[in-house]
Amino acid sequence: MIKIENAYLLILATILFFGTLNSGYSQMKNNNFKLAIVQMKVDGGNRAKNLERAGERIKEAAGNGADVILLPEAMDLGWTDPSSLTEAQPVPGGITSNFLTKMAKKYQVHICSGLTEKDGDKIYNAAIIIDPEGDILIKHRKINELDIGHPYYALGDKLNVVETEYGTIGLMICADATASDHVLTRSLAYMGADVILSPCAWAMPSDHDNEKEPYGDTWRNAYVPVAKKFRIWIAGASNVGWMTGGPWKGWKGIGSSMVVNPDGEEVLNGPYGAEADTIMYVDIIPETRPGQGTTWGEYWQKD
Repeated sequence: MIKIENAYLLILATILFFGTLNSGYSQMKNNNFKLAIVQMKVDGGNRAKNLERAGERIKEAAGNGADVILLPEAMDLGWTDPSSLTEAQPVPGGITSNFLTKMAKKYQVHICSGLTEKDGDKIYNAAIIIDPEGDILIKHRKINELDIGHPYYALGDKLNVVETEYGTIGLMICADATASDHVLTRSLAYMGADVILSPCAWAMPSDHDNEKEPYGDTWRNAYVPVAKKFRIWIAGASNVGWMTGGPWKGWKGIGSSMVVNPDGEEVLNGPYGAEADTIMYVDIIPETRPGQGTTWGEYWQKD
């Protein structure tokens, strides 16, 4: 009799298990979280100052209750700064990555940041996500690098997502979002991302007038269609400050960081300008994914 009852219990458990899977495609519970967008000044080639500034911003954001902190692209040396060719460090094990892992552990937060990586004889425009234990969960190397960045950085060849207590997070860098047909962003969504984080370095010529030519459409056009189609969040944090070296010397990093929700709504647009150094916060509410694999086609047909 006991064996029969156990068999019934096993069958019931199996039905409940697969019923749970069929009710939605996120197999982990997604917890809401507070995201800090750190739109900080980056001084080209000045790692010590940039890490000092990043540490101050991380401390402030953690003190304000942030669970996940997003910093800009090439936060340590600045995008396409010539110092990248001589000052890049290994990841993990380098000055910048060691500093960020210590900050994540000290303040018990997740940190996502861009940084400049040296691996053998190659330099990469990289980004990492670190957990509150100070462990690097994933690393990404920028794939869709601008042509003027090619003398500085080798190209990445992988995309990554990672499961966390806040759902599955995908990682890209800046212009990865503008690859043809949004193929890289869409691929992260197909891979199961509930949220995509993107360290960025958005810049304009010194004489750009934001009132006459408002900045941001490039990223709205890249973020909104994918966020809405796959019901995900996409967040980009850009630096501010004047570029002092490289092909865009004299240009200004202008911030205008952006967060788009699963309805395709722009829920955050950071202030514009070389002096617009600030921290902004967004409450992220990840959704249960309505599709996976080929079932996305079925979901889209219902709309």
